[in-house]
Amino acid sequence: MQSRVPTSLLAATGLIAGFGVAVGTGSRPLGGLVMAAFGLTCIYVWARRDGRATARRLTLVGLAAFALSHVIGLVIGAWPSVLLVSAVTAWFCWRWSDAKLRASAAGPLASS
Repeated sequence: MQSRVPTSLLAATGLIAGFGVAVGTGSRPLGGLVMAAFGLTCIYVWARRDGRATARRLTLVGLAAFALSHVIGLVIGAWPSVLLVSAVTAWFCWRWSDAKLRASAAGPLASS
């Protein structure tokens, strides 16, 4: 089942939902918990489906996105920053993990 999980959506949703919960509740730890739950789910899927190297690489992308969102937020605002880093994170997840699913689902004739 985890082989079909679209981690690009999970990762982006985790960043957006985590920030939304933090803003909505006023609790940064609760927002962090939401984000961590999505992130750990992604890491589990990547490690099982794509291997440790991909899991490590995409985890670093997610952590960098989280950190950079704070810096970028000073320039463009918090929500635009979160949406931007979420989109970039989703792209990396798609490129390095999820796109392989689509290719394998299409079968060997799709590349002909």
